[in-house]
Amino acid sequence: MAGSYPEGAPAVLADKRQQFGNRFLSDPARVFHHNAWDNVEWSEEQAAAAERKVQENSTQQVCQEKQVDYEINAHKYWNNFYKIHENGFFKDRHWLFTEFPELAPSRNQNHLKDWFLENKRSEVPECRNNEDGPSLIMEEQHKCSSKSLEHKTETPPVEENVTQKISDLEICADEFPGSSATYRILEVGCGVGNTVFPILQTNNDPGLFVYCCDFSSTAIELVQTNPEYDPSRCFAFVHDLCDEEKSYPVPKGSLDIIILIFVLSAIVPDKMQKAINRLSRLLKPGGMMLLRDYGRYDMAQLRFKKGQCLSGNFYVRGDGTRVYFFTQEELDTLFTTAGLEKVQNLVDRRLQVNRGKQLTMYRVWIQCKYCKPLLSSTS
Repeated sequence: MAGSYPEGAPAVLADKRQQFGNRFLSDPARVFHHNAWDNVEWSEEQAAAAERKVQENSTQQVCQEKQVDYEINAHKYWNNFYKIHENGFFKDRHWLFTEFPELAPSRNQNHLKDWFLENKRSEVPECRNNEDGPSLIMEEQHKCSSKSLEHKTETPPVEENVTQKISDLEICADEFPGSSATYRILEVGCGVGNTVFPILQTNNDPGLFVYCCDFSSTAIELVQTNPEYDPSRCFAFVHDLCDEEKSYPVPKGSLDIIILIFVLSAIVPDKMQKAINRLSRLLKPGGMMLLRDYGRYDMAQLRFKKGQCLSGNFYVRGDGTRVYFFTQEELDTLFTTAGLEKVQNLVDRRLQVNRGKQLTMYRVWIQCKYCKPLLSSTS
């Protein structure tokens, strides 16, 4: 499933971008001095106006016949999206290395391991800027084991004759794409590779193997024909996140990291829990699931017109692709029900600025990290 849009994430190198939450707008007169401001506090009036706007654009919902069409033909709508935009719509997400250091090069893994061990001993308390109304809520519960980061540096062999018919593939614990790798990452909803290729370019760990899948066969074809695609380090395949009959090309308990970037919001809310449950089973004990997605009252939600709402906080765009807008509590329920433990669940309220047109845009994203306990009760 292709990632929802627009993301609004800057395409700059990680070493040039500070982690969000570090640039504050203290003087409104300086709003157009930078392209974005972090941890923007909403007034009660602004929050109430956003809620009214959502209530207004949700009063008229899409008819059931069209809703069935958007679900049955979802792959066609995403294929059309990528046929039109190809690889020119999204920018490479180099910012991921700042927000998610788990994806950093192998030379940083020891630092990351120390970070987990240190923070496991002292939890960071919940922090609220304003107890009345929306605010940046940062919750860090460092429960994740560092064992998934203790990987050796062995060079995985080139995988040959790998079929795309994943539904017919019986996964053997010793023979699967990347079976010799010591650190495995899966991105679900990879699109044209804006996350995968920066990881492969930046992380030179010889034991790394990256899997990436998307609902759109057009997107996967663009990934596989990219000059940066290396079958010895990466395996791209078509996969429907909601299809319970199709298996992933890896055995249970084999992945260190699963990435969900603006993808969970693109599926029917009723199917989200089972999708997360299946992904959770693929993680090693101590493995991590990383998510960044749309938050409730994001600018994109407020811009929808009457007649585009499918159900509560779930909408269809003009091109037939769909998007849901989450709360922290909803995502926490999805992950914890799947047997994962919270490491991070925070709201990123960002004010983006178009200095040329003198426009301000209020974005709301949610960023999560949930890990699999060392002694997991889930199968």
